[in-house]
Amino acid sequence: MEIDFLNYVLSLGYQAMVFLGEIPNPSTNKEEKNLDQAKLLIDTLVMLKEKTRGNLTEEEANLLENSLAELQMKYVEAGAKI
Repeated sequence: MEIDFLNYVLSLGYQAMVFLGEIPNPSTNKEEKNLDQAKLLIDTLVMLKEKTRGNLTEEEANLLENSLAELQMKYVEAGAKI
Protein backbone atom coordinates (compact mmCIF):
# COMPACT_ATOMS: atom_id res chain seq x y z
CA MET A 1 0.00 0.00 0.00
CA GLU A 2 1.29 3.43 -0.93
CA ILE A 3 1.75 5.89 1.91
CA ASP A 4 0.04 9.15 1.09
CA PHE A 5 -2.29 11.57 2.83
CA LEU A 6 -5.48 9.77 1.75
CA ASN A 7 -4.26 6.40 3.02
CA TYR A 8 -3.06 7.99 6.25
CA VAL A 9 -6.48 9.56 6.91
CA LEU A 10 -8.20 6.28 6.04
CA SER A 11 -5.87 4.39 8.40
CA LEU A 12 -6.59 6.75 11.30
CA GLY A 13 -10.31 6.56 10.56
CA TYR A 14 -10.22 2.76 10.49
CA GLN A 15 -8.43 2.65 13.84
CA ALA A 16 -10.96 5.06 15.33
CA MET A 17 -13.83 2.87 14.08
CA VAL A 18 -12.23 -0.13 15.79
CA PHE A 19 -11.95 1.80 19.05
CA LEU A 20 -15.56 2.96 18.69
CA GLY A 21 -16.63 -0.69 18.47
CA GLU A 22 -17.96 -0.22 14.93
CA ILE A 23 -15.46 -2.65 13.39
CA PRO A 24 -14.13 -5.80 15.07
CA ASN A 25 -10.58 -5.57 16.35
CA PRO A 26 -8.49 -7.34 13.68
CA SER A 27 -6.34 -8.99 16.36
CA THR A 28 -9.22 -10.51 18.34
CA ASN A 29 -12.05 -10.38 15.79
CA LYS A 30 -14.23 -8.95 18.59
CA GLU A 31 -15.87 -5.57 18.97
CA GLU A 32 -14.01 -3.66 21.66
CA LYS A 33 -14.70 -0.07 22.70
CA ASN A 34 -12.01 2.28 23.89
CA LEU A 35 -13.49 5.77 23.70
CA ASP A 36 -10.32 7.42 25.03
CA GLN A 37 -8.29 6.01 22.12
CA ALA A 38 -11.07 6.86 19.65
CA LYS A 39 -11.06 10.46 20.90
CA LEU A 40 -7.28 10.66 20.55
CA LEU A 41 -7.50 9.58 16.90
CA ILE A 42 -10.40 11.95 16.19
CA ASP A 43 -8.47 14.79 17.80
CA THR A 44 -5.46 13.86 15.65
CA LEU A 45 -7.61 14.19 12.53
CA VAL A 46 -8.91 17.56 13.75
CA MET A 47 -5.31 18.72 14.24
CA LEU A 48 -4.38 17.51 10.75
CA LYS A 49 -7.35 19.40 9.32
CA GLU A 50 -6.25 22.61 11.04
CA LYS A 51 -2.56 22.25 10.19
CA THR A 52 -3.14 21.36 6.53
CA ARG A 53 -5.88 23.91 5.79
CA GLY A 54 -5.31 25.38 2.35
CA ASN A 55 -2.68 22.79 1.49
CA LEU A 56 -4.85 19.82 0.50
CA THR A 57 -6.34 18.74 -2.78
CA GLU A 58 -10.12 18.85 -2.98
CA GLU A 59 -10.22 15.05 -2.68
CA GLU A 60 -8.03 15.08 0.42
CA ALA A 61 -10.00 17.89 2.08
CA ASN A 62 -13.32 16.16 1.35
CA LEU A 63 -12.12 12.82 2.71
CA LEU A 64 -10.81 14.44 5.87
CA GLU A 65 -13.98 16.49 6.42
CA ASN A 66 -16.34 13.57 5.77
CA SER A 67 -14.30 11.17 7.90
CA LEU A 68 -14.28 13.61 10.78
CA ALA A 69 -18.01 14.24 10.57
CA GLU A 70 -18.80 10.51 10.62
CA LEU A 71 -16.35 9.71 13.41
CA GLN A 72 -17.51 12.59 15.60
CA MET A 73 -21.14 11.51 15.18
CA LYS A 74 -20.31 7.89 16.02
CA TYR A 75 -18.25 9.04 19.03
CA VAL A 76 -21.24 10.95 20.42
CA GLU A 77 -23.50 7.96 19.80
CA ALA A 78 -21.03 5.59 21.49
CA GLY A 79 -20.76 7.90 24.49
CA ALA A 80 -24.55 8.05 24.81
CA LYS A 81 -24.74 4.24 25.01
CA ILE A 82 -22.57 4.12 28.13
